[in-house]
Amino acid sequence: MVAYPDGPLLVRGDFEIVTPSGEPLPRNRKTVALCRCGASIIKPYCDGTHKLIGFRTDD
Repeated sequence: MVAYPDGPLLVRGDFEIVTPSGEPLPRNRKTVALCRCGASIIKPYCDGTHKLIGFRTDD
């Protein structure tokens, strides 16, 4: 996993993403970008909105 400064978490490998209720989410790639800014309209995946809203991290 790589946390990009001012951007998403990039996760690679064989893993499953599930909703809070435990339902698996579709995934078509071995590498996914997960939203950290909270503004993506395709959460939990990143849609690039962090750039538009000026999201900043401490890392």
